[in-house]
Amino acid sequence: MTYTPIKALTFEQFLKEYGENTRYELIDGELRDMEPTGPHEEVAGNIAGRIYTQIIHHKLNWLIPKTCLIKPPAAEATALRPDVIVLDKNQLSQEPLWQKEPIICNGKTIKLVAEVVSTNWQDDYARKIEEYAFLEIPEYWIVDFRALGGIQFIGNPKQPTLTICQLINGVYQQQRYPLGESITSPLFPELKLKLDDIMP
Repeated sequence: MTYTPIKALTFEQFLKEYGENTRYELIDGELRDMEPTGPHEEVAGNIAGRIYTQIIHHKLNWLIPKTCLIKPPAAEATALRPDVIVLDKNQLSQEPLWQKEPIICNGKTIKLVAEVVSTNWQDDYARKIEEYAFLEIPEYWIVDFRALGGIQFIGNPKQPTLTICQLINGVYQQQRYPLGESITSPLFPELKLKLDDIMP
């Protein structure tokens, strides 16, 4: 039996064929199905709602777009589609693609990303940690409400976990929060939230 490798997509091909389809993202030329389910979307919506109340309360000039792609400048064939992204409106004028398409290229524009873990959990715990740290995104949330990640990421026995990654000297310092624990967000210190509050 011979193996026929799938032809890698370029960023431009991905945009043309899948740019409007929020189900897919591109990592190193490989199409990834994010497998969104109803509960997955509910958790993402709950996170966005909680964060948005903080943005309004503190009168921050930030926004949470409905859909958005991140094109890391160093990765030619990658288009990441976070479940929740917080953008600094003051930086949008520096974004080369924003006026035509919801695509962010500069890490300085991004204040926070949150990924709700699906069956392709390795991307959220490994590849995206590297990409988001390289982009210098200050805060990254990994919301593993179904306890899909490996035990090195969510403990043994595996349990639903929200991991907050704070960028310090170019590396994410990670803090895990199981059900019942109040999370601490460096970006939103007044946010009162437990994983229980955003579960489906």
